[in-house]
Amino acid sequence: MRYLLVVTLLLMIGLSPLSAQDFPAIDKSPLDVAYYPPRVAFRAFGKTDEEKNAKPVIRVIYSRPMKNDRVVFGELVKYGEIWRVGANESTEIMFFQDVKIGGTDVKAGRYTIYAVPQQDNWEVHFSTDTDGWGHYAFNPAQSTIAKITVATKKTSKTAEAMGIMFEKADNGANMLIGWDNTMVSVPIVF
Repeated sequence: MRYLLVVTLLLMIGLSPLSAQDFPAIDKSPLDVAYYPPRVAFRAFGKTDEEKNAKPVIRVIYSRPMKNDRVVFGELVKYGEIWRVGANESTEIMFFQDVKIGGTDVKAGRYTIYAVPQQDNWEVHFSTDTDGWGHYAFNPAQSTIAKITVATKKTSKTAEAMGIMFEKADNGANMLIGWDNTMVSVPIVF
């Protein structure tokens, strides 16, 4: 009996750190994923053969910052300065096949997206600088593999949370990035 009590006590002491772990609080900028084709992640629920056999071409993983009554572009996100296109970790893009961006061939693989917003346009960079937080280690001269300048568009509705989505284009897809009352469309050819 005494042996059982000692073993039980030792197990309780040894396992107590496991139950005392504090998990981080929910992030204020939730993580999201965008695919092209848009519903490819749901292919297991497809009703047609085309839907069931769809293969992903592009996936973006990003955190969605909130407007929270702030002026986003020009103040929170400064014009002429590099931005991680989201919040927290650098926004990650995965190409499941070779693509072309701004006339530059980009091999299938995992990259990050950065932008230099201006009032009328954004210079969007695709970089090999992966697995980082923010844009602090980003060195465009060393890691940019493709870049493109795209015009900004004003939206009729204000987007409280930044979002990324894709739309079909004649020769590939357009990656739409929108927040506040600003949107850009980044053409990706495949």
